Amino acid sequence: QVQVQESGPGLVKPSQTLSLTCSVSGGSIATDNYRYIWIRQPPGKGLEWVGVIYLDGTTRYSPSLKGRASISRDTSENQFSLQLTSVTPDDTAVYYCAISFGAWGQGTQVTVSS
Repeated sequence: QVQVQESGPGLVKPSQTLSLTCSVSGGSIATDNYRYIWIRQPPGKGLEWVGVIYLDGTTRYSPSLKGRASISRDTSENQFSLQLTSVTPDDTAVYYCAISFGAWGQGTQVTVSS
């Protein structure tokens, strides 16, 4: 059974970079042809798609993030990561990683505050 788990700091200061990692178990991001996705949910709002990395390493991002997001992967660790630069309090959210066939992490709260 494939499982995913987010990890990273829960508090980030404004203007800094948010870095999260998604660890995948039970499958291989190097060979399994799925989309590896980051999603977030700001407080009181709906789910927002952040971006995706494909098996071939191609990435796509939400235009609303205006070039601040970057998704990478480490196939040796079976992890994919999200970096979001120049964060503001509007980036406060629960961040989820997911795989396109339906595996979701439990989510990790990230608060942007000084």
